[in-house]
Amino acid sequence: MEIKTKPKPEFIQDYRQRIGKRIREYREMRGFNQDELAELMEVNRSTISKIENGRFAISIDYLVKFAWYLDFEILLDEKIKK
Repeated sequence: MEIKTKPKPEFIQDYRQRIGKRIREYREMRGFNQDELAELMEVNRSTISKIENGRFAISIDYLVKFAWYLDFEILLDEKIKK
């Protein structure tokens, strides 16, 4: 097993943005606006906005709440080496 170095901030930011984009897509597919979802999740609308725009370090708890209210599954796949 290869020991990796600390991830670069750009790597982390890229994942935050990708996750946020998918959450926004699911929210819109389910017909919620940010205010409605924030009320269900008992958070501020600005928190939803920050998460969707990759400006918030989302916790597992938040991710699970999004999965619950937006009805999606959280999957972890092994990275395919190129």
